[in-house]
Amino acid sequence: MAELQALIFDVDGTLADTERDGHRVAFNKAFADAGLDWDWSVELYGQLLEVTGGKERIRFYLDHFNTGFERPDDLDSFIVDLHKKKTAHYTNMLAEGAIPMRSGVKRLLQEAREVGLRLAIATTTTPSNVSALLQHSLDADAEGWFEVIAAGDIVPAKKPAPDIYSWAMQQMDISPDVCVAFEDSE
Repeated sequence: MAELQALIFDVDGTLADTERDGHRVAFNKAFADAGLDWDWSVELYGQLLEVTGGKERIRFYLDHFNTGFERPDDLDSFIVDLHKKKTAHYTNMLAEGAIPMRSGVKRLLQEAREVGLRLAIATTTTPSNVSALLQHSLDADAEGWFEVIAAGDIVPAKKPAPDIYSWAMQQMDISPDVCVAFEDSE
């Protein structure tokens, strides 16, 4: 058996419980800013989490839960703008300390660093969301703890496809048999 060399972490739901009281709340604030009467309840958001990615989640919501919404001519731009507003709200929530790391995460990361394990992040959330979470919930220089931060749309297929993990391992020049991934999706 190969010796463990690296730990690769997902972010949302793994490093921090960001979904229900973070992203969902930020989406609802963005909807209100845009003059939309949409409200994603905890129950609805649980269903929407079957779709990976915020922009993809908005589109899925329109296709399956709000089919009567009169779509703008440029739906893609509308979704991108709405997602940017959501990200701004989410970042503000992080800056206010509203979304802490899960219990034990900071200790795990510190101890892994102390024994020389390499660290990486593999997530489909935006790079700005990752930066804000690490800086406000861990440490001002926490981004530097990670050799690779694979975030956003850098790969064609989002989770549960393994593309983001494959990309991170490729950047680290390591194979799967020397890594442990921490992930909350299947």
